Amino acid sequence: MDQSSVVTISPVTPDNITSFHQALDMVSRERRYLTFLEAPPLDRFREFVTTMISDGNPQYVALADHRVVGWCDIRRHFHAAHAHRGTLGMGIIASYRGQGLGFRLIDAAMKQAEKAGFVRIELGVHADNERAIALYEKVGFIREGVARDAVFIDGRYVDTVNMAVIYR
Repeated sequence: MDQSSVVTISPVTPDNITSFHQALDMVSRERRYLTFLEAPPLDRFREFVTTMISDGNPQYVALADHRVVGWCDIRRHFHAAHAHRGTLGMGIIASYRGQGLGFRLIDAAMKQAEKAGFVRIELGVHADNERAIALYEKVGFIREGVARDAVFIDGRYVDTVNMAVIYR
């Protein structure tokens, strides 16, 4: 059975934090998609999520049986001259990839970002993550450049593709 049919997309709540932290840790420990090599300490992560909630930043999770299996968030830049911009971050645990959850998550977060007055959403994605790049292009992101050798994991340098979408 396609697992995506039993997965709901909803704004993150404080009740999701521990499960969200576990999902972030799972994806981080793959050492392939994120700059994190493991999740930050739970108390620091809890502070990040609750601050995102209180600041009204878009932050959605994919839930399967009340367990976070994916996320997408957009954090607004804090300097006043950059407050129209936000940085997108997302991930999906391995067993739920390839089922359309990435599109559902990013669609929810981007719709909320537009309602919240964001003008520009940007991200950096590992250049070898072709599936993610294709998703970002599908929802309107444009490649703006490449940061060569921007990431160094396990003795290997990886370029980062910088992408953005502008609402105007």
